Parts: sequence; structure tokens; C-alpha cells
Amino acid sequence: MSVDLSNRPRFPRRAIVTAGMPYGNKGLHVGHIGGVFVSADFFARFLRDRIGQENVLFISGTDCYGSPIMEGFRTRVKDEGYAGSISDYVRENHDAQREALDAYDISLDLYSGSGLEPAKGIHEKLTAEVITRLYERGHLRRMSTRQFFDAQAGQFLNGRQVMGHCPVRGCKSEKAYADECDLGHQFDPEELISPVSQLTGTTPELRPVENWYFDLPAFKGALESLMEEWDVDPQVRPVVTKTVRESLAAPVMYVQTKYRAAFDAAAQQLPAHTLREAAKGQQSFSVTFSSWQDRDTAREVLEGAGVRYRTGKTLLPFRITGNIDWGVPAPALEGVAGLTVWCWPESLWAPISFTQTALATSEQGRYSSGDWQDWWCADDAKVYQFIGQDNIYFYCVAQPAIWEALGWDLFEDTPIANHHMLFMSKKASSSGAIKPPMALELLDHYTAEQLRCHWLSLGLDQKAVSFSPKPYDTSVSHKDKKTGEEVLVKDDPRVVDPALKESAFLTNIFNRLARSCLYGAQNVCEGHLPAQRPDEGAVDACVQATLDFERACFGFDAHGALAVAESLCRGANKRWSDESKAAKGDDDAYAHALANAFCALRTTTLLMHAATPSVCERICDYLGFERKLFFGWEHALKMPCELATVIGQRPEEHALRELPPHFDFFTKGGLQ
Repeated sequence: MSVDLSNRPRFPRRAIVTAGMPYGNKGLHVGHIGGVFVSADFFARFLRDRIGQENVLFISGTDCYGSPIMEGFRTRVKDEGYAGSISDYVRENHDAQREALDAYDISLDLYSGSGLEPAKGIHEKLTAEVITRLYERGHLRRMSTRQFFDAQAGQFLNGRQVMGHCPVRGCKSEKAYADECDLGHQFDPEELISPVSQLTGTTPELRPVENWYFDLPAFKGALESLMEEWDVDPQVRPVVTKTVRESLAAPVMYVQTKYRAAFDAAAQQLPAHTLREAAKGQQSFSVTFSSWQDRDTAREVLEGAGVRYRTGKTLLPFRITGNIDWGVPAPALEGVAGLTVWCWPESLWAPISFTQTALATSEQGRYSSGDWQDWWCADDAKVYQFIGQDNIYFYCVAQPAIWEALGWDLFEDTPIANHHMLFMSKKASSSGAIKPPMALELLDHYTAEQLRCHWLSLGLDQKAVSFSPKPYDTSVSHKDKKTGEEVLVKDDPRVVDPALKESAFLTNIFNRLARSCLYGAQNVCEGHLPAQRPDEGAVDACVQATLDFERACFGFDAHGALAVAESLCRGANKRWSDESKAAKGDDDAYAHALANAFCALRTTTLLMHAATPSVCERICDYLGFERKLFFGWEHALKMPCELATVIGQRPEEHALRELPPHFDFFTKGGLQ
């Protein structure tokens, strides 16, 4: 073997893989499945092959609590007369999410819910432990802040029941809630521009309430150090550190130059600050403060002086508790009781409670350790969190700081942040103007394997990419010459469906190689593996492809990994075509060509297992090997003849399962 086997990437002994938490107010659309879950599943499946399935926990669940769920429930009761409880509402949506995940072969070890058993009680216990621990270690602040109150409705409003414009400079979002916009920017409720109650359409008041806040700004130094580590970590994408550093900026306010006179008149009342004049072409000057508290003081002064401003991103105290009923009960601290915790932040530690749940409910011996700390704290373990780009603030700013504050020796997780999956080149959101199709709906037009491979090949690790399935493309292709009527892309047979680009590899190249090997062995090898040894060049190509695939997976480059498998398979098909034609009439030469082809089939099937698991397992069954042996990475560099040796057989003794006539592993119309 002439392939260099040194310098292979190192993988942990145990691994947690997470895939975010969809809100419990809806099913799953294409962005959920294609943008995050398929990527996470691909890596989790690869890891199970690579380090053993007993050493991998792939977990996720429904985000059951908080304002999106409350608002969705309220709307359904109002518009549809829904008679169930809010728990019933969440359970129905959770079940629909689970159905979609199963349809796409997402191999979660646990898909539970923060408010659903069996995780509910465990999650509540962990939440109380986290909050008490943060309080005892001096990292919680009791703060009186103002919350929106709808005087006409006579109630405080949760986050999603208030809508306005984002106050963060440079953000054009007109879909901002009480303290967060739909692009993930954080701000104080007082800063929301033009707030409107979604209950009555009136302008809500701000009334004081007491809550507990995590002192996030105190961890600025720790986060800066973490960014330096992540800068040189090949597994952390640049978008993560870039986004985090935007939040580590000093507290700043931007004031339009037309308010300069009023600002100057009030400047003496402001805390110490640094003023920077407007740059050429800019219409605002900036005012920087040493702390968020000073900026808050300045905000009150400028509002009193009639000076309008916008703020920049900075670290602010992170709210832990709130004042709505539908949340995880918070422990009473300093006599303050009756508060709840929901969404952010409790979803940040939900992966730990889900880990605890998975270990507590699994059969004995399924996993290599039943202690959650062996998965989250041990030096030989690692946590990989697949998230959307708009959740970087929470998982890469708030969560690492909370982990540090807890002092539980929780190591910093590896975040894998995907860019947005667009739909028809527009940002898709189930609550926005451009609504993507639901995940299950897509399966009326495609197989799960076709879509999994297409989404993995989009390269969302590099940039936002559009998913443009032809059946949903209502743009105009051309005008019919005879009728003069516009023909839509979805109805134009001449337009190729971009979502089927990768399908050709499955249905043609990969399928052809599997059929050629199995039918060929039935014809000249009596249904057994060829006795002839494969050529060194054929073996080296397979070994090199395996190493390249492994390296791509280590860097979460699914697009590159699939390209490796496809290149190997295409090259093997060409080699088979050439060698089998040259061997016509010579059974020994034909069997030798088959030996080379079987090597490529074995390796392609191994590599594609994480992308198209069901079909690859079917090919493995026809090759006559136990799946654990065939897909276990300790044997990844062994060719079929060597796998036969592992189980005590000569190649010519190893029987293959008979392939029926005209059989296809992949079909254009779906799986057989």
C-alpha cells in the first residue's frame, strides 16, 4: 500500500451531537430538516461508524416553553376554537416533528421535549440546580426592569406578543420582539422602536418587574480568550468567532448629527464617554461608554433631552427568569417567588437534561457510560452542537459564559453553525412572508435520500444557499409561442430540477456499480466474492478516498465528503467498464475486474452510509456481511476479501445474497 496513513484526525472517545430545539408551536419545515438536522445526522452517523455507536449520543427535542408557544396556542384557540390545553398543543406539534424526523431517517437517540415526559421532571430538576448554583456563586443579579403591559387587555405581554423595529444600528429588521429581533440581536425592551401589542394593536406601557439576570458582561474576558482558541480550531467556522466578537464590542450609542446641538447641551450630564465624529459619508456620530450601566444612564439622559439614538451590539445581563406562567418553575431566591424560566436560557442546558434522560431511559449497557458527566466533562469526550447562524449568540456567547460560571468542569462545546438555507433565493421562515414547504410535504415529490444528499451538498458551512425545488418554482420560464401564455418553471419539462442534481449519482453511478458487482459475481463467481486479489492501485484509491472522507467529516464538510465518495465511485465505474470489456470471454480476467470493482463498492457503501443509510445497509446485506463489521471504522481500510478473512472465510467461500433480476437499490421514483 502506497498511501500515507499518518496525520489522521483524532476523534474523541465519546461524543454528544445536538441539533438545536424546534419550537413547540409548529411542525418542521425544510429549514429545520435541511438546514440543521440532516447535517447533524450525517455527522452523528459517521461518528457511530468511526468510534462505535455505544459512544455516541445524538439528542434533541421540542422547545416546549415560552412566548412563541403561548402565542401560537392563543392564536389557535382564537382562530380555530382549539379545545385542548397548552400541553396538548405542544404534544401534537412534538408528535408531528417526530414524524417528520423519522421520515427523513434522522437517527436521534432521544427526541424528547423540555415540557414533556420523560424529560420534563429531569429538566425541571436541572433548571433548579443551575439557577441555585449561579446564585450561590454570585453570578445572578436581581434587577428591576420594565416589561410591556397591555392596558386594554389588562396583562403583561410575553416576548412574541410585542412587535416593533429592531433598535440595533445597522439592523433593518421590522420583526423585533420585546428584547430580541428575528435576526438574533439582543436589546432592552425600552429600546424597541414603535412597539405594538399583538393582542389589541395598541401601544403597550412599560411597567416595572423584578427578575434574575445572569451577569454575562463579567465574562467578557473569558469569551475573548475562548475566541482566541476557536480562531485556531479547525473545527470552528469563522462565522462563529466573527459573530461573537461583534457582541464583545464596547457599549456604544449612535446619534444622528442633526441632534448634535441637543446632545452637546446634555453632554455634561452623561457618564464618562468617548465621542467619535461621523465618518465621511455617515450621518451619525458615536458615543462609547465603559460599561452597559453607563450607557443605560446615558440613555435616560438623552431621552430626556429629546435626542434619538440607536445602540450597537454589546454584552448585556442575560435574563434568566420571567413573568409568564408557561415556563419551567424557578426556585425562590431572596423571597422572590412565582417566576419561571423559558426558551433562552433553559434551552441552553436542555441538551444536558436530554443526555440525562437518554441515559436514564435506555436499556442497560447500550452506552459506554451511564454517567452524564463522562459525556460532558471528561477529557476524552466532546460535544458537537449543530445550530443555525441566528443562534450563535446564545450557544456561543451565553452558553459558554454560563458553563464557566457554573464551575462544573463543563468543557466548551464545538459549535457547528450553518448559514441560512434560503428558499427560492429568499430567507424562508414559517412566520414570515416567504413560507417554505413543510418537510413532510416535500416527500410527495422526492425521496428522503435525494433530499438528504442535495441538502448535504449545498455547502451551508460556507454561505447561505438557496433550495429551489422545481415543483414549487412559480417563476416564469418563458411564453408559449402558440398561445402567448406564460409557462411557469414548475410546469416546464425542459427545465432541470436543481434539487435532483445529486440524485443522478445515486440512481445511475452508485446503483450501476452495485448491480455490476452483484450480477457479475452471480455470473462468473457462483454468487461468491472473486478469488482474485484486487490491484494495488484499486485498493489505494479506496484507502485514499476513505482518508479524505474522514478528514472532510472531521471538518464538518459534508459537501466535500460526498464529493470524495462520488469521485471514487465514478472512477470505479469507468475502470469496470474498461476492464470488463477487455475481459470479454475470459472469466478469470472478468473476475479480476470484479475484484477491483468490489473494493470500490465496499468503500463507496461505507462512505455513503451517513448520507443514505437505509440503502447502504441494504447493499451491505446483499454483500453478506454483518453491519457492525462492515460499517465499523476499525475495518474501514479493509477490502471485501479482507473482511471475509476477518470472519474466517476465503473470498471464494464468502456467499453473496442473490440479487433479483432488474433490481435497483436507488430508483428515480423512490426506494423499492
